[in-house]
Amino acid sequence: MTEYVAAGDIQVAQALHDLVRNEIAPGTGIEPAAVWKLLAEVVRDLGPKNRAQLDERDALQAKLDAWFTGRDSFNVDEYRAYLEDIHYLEPEGPAFAVTTAGVDPEIAVIAGPQLVVPVDKARYALNAANARWGSLFDALYGSDIIPERSGTEKGTSYNPGRGAIVFRHADAFLDEVVPLAAGKWSEVNKLGVHQGRLVCDTAKGATGPAAANAFAGYVEQDGALSNVLLGHHGLHIDLLIDPSHPIGRQHAAGVKDMLLESAITTIMDCEDSVAAVDAADKTVVYGNWCGIMKGTLTTELQKGGRTITRALNPDRNYTAPDGSPLTLPGRSLLLVRHVGAHMTTDAVVTAAGEPITETFLDCVITVLAAMHDLKGGGERINSRSGSVYIVKPKHHGPKEVALSCELFARVESGFGLPANTLKIGIMDEERRTTVNLKECIRAARERVIFINTGFLDRTGDEIHTHMEAGPVIPKPEIKSAAWMLAYEDWNVDIGLETGLPGHGQIGKGMWAMPAEMKAMLTTKQGHPEAGASCAWVPSPTAATLHAIHYHQVDVAARQAALAERERASIADILTPPLLGTRTLGPAEIERELENNAQGILGYVVRWVEQGVGCSTVPDISDVGLMEDRATLRISSQHIANWLHHGLVTEAMVEQALRRMAEVVDRQNAGDADYRNMAPEFDASIAFQAARDLIFKGREQANGYTEHVLTRRRREFKAKQATQAG
Repeated sequence: MTEYVAAGDIQVAQALHDLVRNEIAPGTGIEPAAVWKLLAEVVRDLGPKNRAQLDERDALQAKLDAWFTGRDSFNVDEYRAYLEDIHYLEPEGPAFAVTTAGVDPEIAVIAGPQLVVPVDKARYALNAANARWGSLFDALYGSDIIPERSGTEKGTSYNPGRGAIVFRHADAFLDEVVPLAAGKWSEVNKLGVHQGRLVCDTAKGATGPAAANAFAGYVEQDGALSNVLLGHHGLHIDLLIDPSHPIGRQHAAGVKDMLLESAITTIMDCEDSVAAVDAADKTVVYGNWCGIMKGTLTTELQKGGRTITRALNPDRNYTAPDGSPLTLPGRSLLLVRHVGAHMTTDAVVTAAGEPITETFLDCVITVLAAMHDLKGGGERINSRSGSVYIVKPKHHGPKEVALSCELFARVESGFGLPANTLKIGIMDEERRTTVNLKECIRAARERVIFINTGFLDRTGDEIHTHMEAGPVIPKPEIKSAAWMLAYEDWNVDIGLETGLPGHGQIGKGMWAMPAEMKAMLTTKQGHPEAGASCAWVPSPTAATLHAIHYHQVDVAARQAALAERERASIADILTPPLLGTRTLGPAEIERELENNAQGILGYVVRWVEQGVGCSTVPDISDVGLMEDRATLRISSQHIANWLHHGLVTEAMVEQALRRMAEVVDRQNAGDADYRNMAPEFDASIAFQAARDLIFKGREQANGYTEHVLTRRRREFKAKQATQAG
């Protein structure tokens, strides 16, 4: 039973009230009472507007359902006219350019990888924040980029044979992005600095980087060169030199490691990758975010039989070629992602005991915590431009974006912050935002610093929007469907048209296979080539490897070229991915059903029974996939669609779930905290959650999974508390 403290017109859970009073508010200049007063005013004034917008979502979906029901054919021109008539597709206004100011260069001009990490897990949050710099040697050595053959095995200790291949890969990378004026990097046997120039000795004589600005800085320790800093495309490469080191001894020039500037930005996530269902969970989320904003968050872990304390990395200090001091950030620039406007929380309730809109609470508390960073009193500064970067998910069109901007303005005023301190990242992951993207950006033109194609959620919304239109194509085909390709291009086109480069990021979605780094290195270069200044990766290692792509592609030049093309086709975007007259065979249907069912169960069982919002979940072939609520939304809506249109029956779905529950149980056999779903299916709360997501999928607003997951997670926690008591 949650205990509450009365705070004016609202009631605050005791744990959250104490966190704000004892940890977050002190040092901000804001009294706790003023925090709750502001929140109460926001709930009072903006709550009805938010409710009206959620009702509008439902009303538009009902109109679409009615329009598609009983329709034998699809005509995109008729459909577009109808969308305009019901104001789903809104009129496009005149040309404009965003004016967002006070943006850190990591967002405004530097192109590079972006991490997304659950902020409720302190260890992961710190790892991600510290992933600004990553070891290319470690990323190559530990990944599948180098095959494990005789003599190149990873083993339990350093393998010089494998290390030699790492050196070859790293030298080839340097030859490509910072070539020498003469010769190859593999021929360098000594590095030195003379009169502000990098000198690379080879058997054929001294040379140096071909580009005059490639040498960016250095460090000397006890009279010996220890670091050589190279620069390219706004990113840095740090060569760590120590000929006496076990690895440095193996390298011709004594390089013991090569660090790449990797995760330039990181989204600390309060949403899809987090399982926060009550006041206790939200208190952890806010406490970790506050610790990061203060620069004080630490966590302990066991490694090699020792206890290691992990904290935020310091900045990195060098000497510039002209002899002046040079400091580079040691940490990723952090954004924070709030929950969507459709969620409520009982961490704070009204005087009548009603849960409040959760994104209001997220905004007030995360901004209060960020004021520690804005005041600049800590040792670990996040924004050097004095901004707070907030990613807002699940917007449905420009009016919802405008309401978020109104919320931001209210919080700025309440906390005495300058106008437009709070910047907004717009997730282009809902269909009404996609087709109205230009007007969404216009609504936030003084604040917008980010647009991103969240293709996973976008697919879930596509399926739900067209639930009555007919059965959709198999899930693996959707990513290459015409609407998806047009959507990805459209996002870039609109971002370039509205002048986002120089003010904000144009982003692309996640690489979902953390262990498949060779495949990622081969294919993810497509994101910067498509004009993306950032793209999501699942780990610090992936960030380091993906950084290679931003050296290989000049994103600014690529964006300039893409700005000359015609916009992607809105007709393609509006055409749903339907089977039409195509017929699927029984084996194909069963394979698709089992893949979806296994993915749902593998993710849901950890969310509901372990509180894990994002993890690597084995698929039906035991390949680990990074899963969060967005992937769950696709799979559950896909089965719900096929069930609705008769491609599968309830009995088929039930049997597939039971078969796949046994598969998931086997895949989790090594987890001591795991509870089997089979054979007591009715007793498994996780299994019942999976059933709800499918059999009640059509009635879930926009196909969202959060309400089912939250209800079942709370049920599981209550059951645990009862058993413990």
